[in-house]
Amino acid sequence: QVQLVESGGGLVQAGGSLRLSCAASGRTFSSYTVGWFRQAPGKEREFVATIRWPVSSTYYADSVKGRFTISRDNAKNTVSLQMNSLNPEDTAVYYCAASRGFQSGTSGREYDYWGQGTQVTVSS
Repeated sequence: QVQLVESGGGLVQAGGSLRLSCAASGRTFSSYTVGWFRQAPGKEREFVATIRWPVSSTYYADSVKGRFTISRDNAKNTVSLQMNSLNPEDTAVYYCAASRGFQSGTSGREYDYWGQGTQVTVSS
C-alpha cells in the first residue's frame, strides 16, 4: 500500500509560481510511475504531467508544456511539480497519483494510488 500526500498549494497572482510536492510512504517511490492531475470546479479531472518508471521520462499536457516541470527526488521519496507563469485557468485541485512500474501515465485509470489533493488558486 502507498500513501500519497500533496503539499505546496495556495493562492498566487497570475504570472507567479508554485511548487507542489507529492510525498509517498509505505513503498519506495522510485519504482513507480507518478502523475499529476487537476480538477477545476464543474470540470472533469484532467491530466497535467507524468514521470515514468524506469528512466523518469516525462510527458506534459499541451496546456502546461513549457510552464510546468515534473521531477523526482528518490532520496526524499517525493515527486514535485514546479509551476511557473501561472494563469487563472490553472486554478484547480491538484492530485498526485502513482502506479507501480511503467505506465503511459496520461489516464487516471492507469493509477492505483491517489492523494487527497491540494488547492491551487490563481488570481487575475
